[in-house]
Amino acid sequence: MSAVGSIVTNTGALEALNAISNTASANNSLESQLSSGLSINSPADNPAGYITAQGFTSQLNGLTQAISNANQGVSLLQTAQGAITQQIGVVQQLNSIAVQAANGTQTPAESQSLQSLVSQLTGQVNTIATQTQFNNISLLNGAFSGVQFQVGANEGQTQTLTIANLQSSAIGLNRSSASAAIYKNFGSGGGVVTTGTATALPTTGAFTVSTATTPLSITGASGKTATVAVGSTTESAATLATAINNVAGTTGVQAQATTTATFALSNTTAGSGFAFTIQADKGGGAGTIGAAQSIVASSAAQVVSQVNGSSSTSGITASLNTAGDLVLTQASGDNIDITAVKAGVYTPVGGTTAGVPAGTITGNATTPTSALIQGQVQFQSSGAFSVKNGSEIGLKTASTLTALSSINVSTTAGANTAINVVKYALAALNNQGGQLGAVQQALGANINNLNTTSQNLTSALGVVQDANIPSVANKLTEAQIQAQSGVAALKSSTQLQQSYLSLLP
Repeated sequence: MSAVGSIVTNTGALEALNAISNTASANNSLESQLSSGLSINSPADNPAGYITAQGFTSQLNGLTQAISNANQGVSLLQTAQGAITQQIGVVQQLNSIAVQAANGTQTPAESQSLQSLVSQLTGQVNTIATQTQFNNISLLNGAFSGVQFQVGANEGQTQTLTIANLQSSAIGLNRSSASAAIYKNFGSGGGVVTTGTATALPTTGAFTVSTATTPLSITGASGKTATVAVGSTTESAATLATAINNVAGTTGVQAQATTTATFALSNTTAGSGFAFTIQADKGGGAGTIGAAQSIVASSAAQVVSQVNGSSSTSGITASLNTAGDLVLTQASGDNIDITAVKAGVYTPVGGTTAGVPAGTITGNATTPTSALIQGQVQFQSSGAFSVKNGSEIGLKTASTLTALSSINVSTTAGANTAINVVKYALAALNNQGGQLGAVQQALGANINNLNTTSQNLTSALGVVQDANIPSVANKLTEAQIQAQSGVAALKSSTQLQQSYLSLLP
């Protein structure tokens, strides 16, 4: 405690000065808050709050950039979609031309003119694919693969996009091709199954027997795989095609089935004619189609006429090719049962070697024979695919592409092929457009979510660092009054020391 009556130590003045210093500091802080609108202008104001505010600010900056990134991604997708839409329009024109050319009413000159137009249009599809760019980045030529969009503020919050090669040489019909003909006990009461081609009959004297017990594993262009079991030894191509089409939503691979067999007809005895029973069945014990039809004919032409008489119920049609051979067809891919063969010789056509292939159907009234003719299945897709264990049904492992750029409508056969190729080229373009649309929707939803998150974080940041202006103004007024009071107290504190001076002589 200072001495009473001291003129050296003025305790009141010291206290007043200390109060004025504290009040001045408070004034400065409050004025800073009012001028900036922030309660935290430096770490010293609120260390913990400062750290929290900086964390929110960093995340908000990241969200702002992520929103910009996502919007750029949407613009890129819209550019690609616009180009694909143009390609689809061109391919639709190709479809119309192919259908027109398949009609067979054009002169050779007109057909060649149509082909010239086809070449121009396929070239246009290719030009669109090679020239479509976004910020000098090619989009449709196959180079845009595995590109990452950073659509979040944190690591790993990304969207990856791949756009397929949409050049005319890269889209079209991907289909299976036969690696070997697979047969089952043809001509010995069992039957024959061939998959992949309609003309895959034996080229040597012996048939190859396949157990076909291993399930097929089909992997589509999307990378998704589905397994399809091969049924009994009497399964029809139609049943197998149905099983494959049931998983087409996963693999993108579709199947078409048909049953076709060609036979050279001859008689064992002159004038004995041909006698057998024919019927279609669903295979695997699933039941027959229509009633069994007894054929008794003296010529191949009569065989054709009688078979076609019941085709409306059995689905089996017959015709003679230019060589006079009998061609039996079940367009749906169901089995063709030939039973009770009592007259005639039916030799499979397709072999190139001399001699009669094993499996020729013969019979007589005393010892009739029978045969089961199973069909062919062809796999088709707009994208490349593979078939594991495909050799069980005579297929190569990988699909082959018939490209849009290769179509030729100058002949009716070429136009027919072109129709199918164009169909799958359109499917490829539509599928890619759909995928881009789905990604755009995802980016749009992500942008909306980022905007909502940004709004909420901004509110949270405001709670942490925004100044309460009415409260700050009130405190500033209080501090200003305290400062004035402090100055007044300091002034009055010197009056006592001055009075002490009057005591001096």
